[in-house]
Amino acid sequence: MAIQFSTAVRNAMLDAIETSIGTSAVLKIRTGAAPANCGSADTGTVLATINLAADWAAAASGGTKAWSSLPVSDTSADNTGTAAHFRLYASDGTTCGSQGTVTATGGGGDIEVDSTSFTAGQTFQITAWTWTAPNA
Repeated sequence: MAIQFSTAVRNAMLDAIETSIGTSAVLKIRTGAAPANCGSADTGTVLATINLAADWAAAASGGTKAWSSLPVSDTSADNTGTAAHFRLYASDGTTCGSQGTVTATGGGGDIEVDSTSFTAGQTFQITAWTWTAPNA
């Protein structure tokens, strides 16, 4: 039998991720494939940098956790390119706590944006972001 966790344990796991990354986290959306893991060096060009609110994610519920308020908008993309992955950093902007895929809305990425085609200076929106804890 595979290990299973109660919903309360799954919620605690998800809330611990936010606590570990910390308040005022920094999200960077990048081009290209993500590094092998969060301990590996950054890859790709930074297309957007978003300084998140102090309490950037809602409390986990039902074994899932989402950003506190969506959509999240950025009024000025940093560079031009095609978004493919993100890295979520502690407030220092260098300590990676999470990474994943970026797709257009409805594309099933770990983060979904209104368009993966970024142009420097453009406004864009993050339309979806939810973590689901394993082993229900």
